[in-house]
Amino acid sequence: MADLENLMYPRSGRSMRASSWDVTGGNKDWISFEPGETKTLAEVGGAGVIRHLWFTINHRDRMYLRNMVLRAWWDGEEHPSIEVPMGDFFCLGHGIARSFENAAFNTVTHDDNEGEVGGGIALNCYFAMPFKRGMKISVENQSELLCDSFYYYVDYDELDSLEEDTLRFHAQYRQEYPTLVQGGPLASRGEHYWNHMSDPNLSDKENYLILHAEGRGHYVGCNLSVENIDPTPWTRKFGEFEYKVPELTWWGEGDDMFFLDGQEWPPNLHGTGSEDYLTQAWGMHNRTYLFAGTSIHEHDAKHKDRRALTSYRLHIHDPVLFRKSIRFSIEHGHANLQQNDYSSVAYWYQTEPHARFPQLPSASERMPRFFKT
Repeated sequence: MADLENLMYPRSGRSMRASSWDVTGGNKDWISFEPGETKTLAEVGGAGVIRHLWFTINHRDRMYLRNMVLRAWWDGEEHPSIEVPMGDFFCLGHGIARSFENAAFNTVTHDDNEGEVGGGIALNCYFAMPFKRGMKISVENQSELLCDSFYYYVDYDELDSLEEDTLRFHAQYRQEYPTLVQGGPLASRGEHYWNHMSDPNLSDKENYLILHAEGRGHYVGCNLSVENIDPTPWTRKFGEFEYKVPELTWWGEGDDMFFLDGQEWPPNLHGTGSEDYLTQAWGMHNRTYLFAGTSIHEHDAKHKDRRALTSYRLHIHDPVLFRKSIRFSIEHGHANLQQNDYSSVAYWYQTEPHARFPQLPSASERMPRFFKT
């Protein structure tokens, strides 16, 4: 609503675009990628703000949403401020295509392709990405197959100058396949997850790490993807009733923890469970909203044997502020007692220079377990 209110006021700058349009005047409005090839989509000097990214891709590799990597650099920096597999950047984990929208992203695929791996899909991002001394955006095809056509828009405002205290946008991918349980999985010990709800966890050392950054800025959200593979069956009793889940247990109950500016235990912000941090309750629901939701639901009627989920949380109105550093992690199951495949993308703004990102896992390492088998 604030953006609608601001439309009545003039804004400085000049609207510009880098795109894949056919400069001959024909209709070959795309670029292609050989296996392993990297291409620059946009590279400009001076100051500006990226306002919109749009991509759509025709790839011979069904797993292209995981196997193509988006990168961006601001102000001539050596290391990228964005380094994320294509689908994950747009809140679509596991290489799965779905239509959804929130306050920062919008994706659209046709009905027959909903929930499938790959296929045609439109990908949109509306996060503002400022730069003062130029920017560069590239895509790498880490697949062993040809990308026949890649269509794109990079829409940006060209500015005469940028205010000195303007923060830069960052996005970082992480994964842990699988998350580790001290002493081994509960199922291998013949134990049940729900019998361990009183086990203490007074540290974040074994948590799944979503973001560790240094500098001044604010965290504005993440998406979290889980492939539920923990083989822990469980039974719960509610009075006279017994509730059985014979295959896989609920993957949640992990508390979120934010440590800001060098804070030791306890964290500055301590949550009460995975679904609670993601602003849902009593499990994850197959709905998407402006600031939180589930873009890929774990229970897909078309893929009953696949237990893959992606949910997101955007801190647009409630960014998490830090002056020196931020460490954000979440338990993988209560007290880190579940062994599942986790991956995530964190979004934040901060001063430069930023700490160099951890090495991006290889394409083979990023392959979802359900797709390998």
